[in-house]
Amino acid sequence: MADENKKSWLRVRVEEAVRSGLTQAYETVSVDPGKFLLQLRAAYGLPVQSFQGIYSVDIRQIEGVAHSVIHSGMKVAAVEGAGMGLAGVITIVPDLSILAAITMRTVQKLSLLYGFEYNTDDEIAELWIAAASAAGVDISRELLEKEVVNRFVPKVIQRIAAQASAEVVEKWSGRLIPVASSLIGAGLNYYFVRAWGERAQAHFRAKHLKIREQSALSAPPIS
Repeated sequence: MADENKKSWLRVRVEEAVRSGLTQAYETVSVDPGKFLLQLRAAYGLPVQSFQGIYSVDIRQIEGVAHSVIHSGMKVAAVEGAGMGLAGVITIVPDLSILAAITMRTVQKLSLLYGFEYNTDDEIAELWIAAASAAGVDISRELLEKEVVNRFVPKVIQRIAAQASAEVVEKWSGRLIPVASSLIGAGLNYYFVRAWGERAQAHFRAKHLKIREQSALSAPPIS
């Protein structure tokens, strides 16, 4: 009974932490598209002047950048997890809150990389549908059609947080051990971002290739 109560308590705290981090990512720490576009040109050498130009870039080059973006998020998460993990359970809530924000920023970068901006309400909603997909949550299009974005996103965040808490609570139990939890925290954070990043990449890649295919079919024949 004590073990069940501990798991229940931990799951509630994990869900609260993930929800807090994702809400923060939604409200205050979004990736700036303009700055990221400059980074794609300067740091990764993509020959693009706008995100629409992404669709003319070799898909293999885009995928190489996607792997770099995910790996960068993994490293940041590992460093953060190692530092926060030193105190064991005391820091599990702020750690997971920060981890959720890091993960969401990685998803945002992948969205932009594959040519999907989030300037309009519909684009913002699509971004969070992708985040839900990365978390293993299926969001019905009917929910989006019935809700305005400022009510839709919090509901999606709640579903993602509930799924994430179920996914990680057993693995994060090792964080209850002080000091040793530093290494555990670093490793878990690292693989958490990798798993979500790879699922988000698969989501955006499929959408990206579909748009390329539609464009090719609608292009006038070469005479």
